[in-house]
Amino acid sequence: MAALAGAGEAHAYIVNINSGDRAVYLRVGDGRFAGRYSNGGTPLAGGAISRVSVSVPAAQVGNGTSLSMAANGRTTSDWDGYQFCNAGQLYVGGFFRRPGNAQGGSLDASLTVTAPATLTNASGDTIPISEISWTSSGNGDGGATQPVPAGTFQGGQQTLASNFFRNTWRESCLSFRYANSQIVGAGTYTARVTYTLTAP
Repeated sequence: MAALAGAGEAHAYIVNINSGDRAVYLRVGDGRFAGRYSNGGTPLAGGAISRVSVSVPAAQVGNGTSLSMAANGRTTSDWDGYQFCNAGQLYVGGFFRRPGNAQGGSLDASLTVTAPATLTNASGDTIPISEISWTSSGNGDGGATQPVPAGTFQGGQQTLASNFFRNTWRESCLSFRYANSQIVGAGTYTARVTYTLTAP
């Protein structure tokens, strides 16, 4: 999460961090952290799996009017505790740390998301995962380019950011929408997507 927050400001979406022992941390929605990273805090394993959902009124199914989806989970940054996301947004943030500060090529991490081709209900009916898209923002970011860009799920693995530079903290808030372009049967449709931060 590239304008940096200046000294004394409480928020930023890309922050340079000190080089040090090799470490990779990614939080999507909820996550666990001891303290704040800016004050020497450290990541912990665990945290609930976040859910992004929408209920479509029967009279609106497949009418082509997209609907906002709501995510659950924590909305504050583990960098400094700032309220970076708003209710209903999904926080995605973390860092790749290693000795030295050179960047580029095989020195940087890559953020990917892997999704199934469809959402499925108990009857086996499906909705293409490509019906779900997202925009990216953050409170106090000044409208600058987000490290996790806007996009649409395609099914399979997608690269969201190949320039997750080492020794930086990066974070974005994702707002999801359901395209609602298909008439589908009643039911609860589910799918699980996995975000992965891979370091060389």
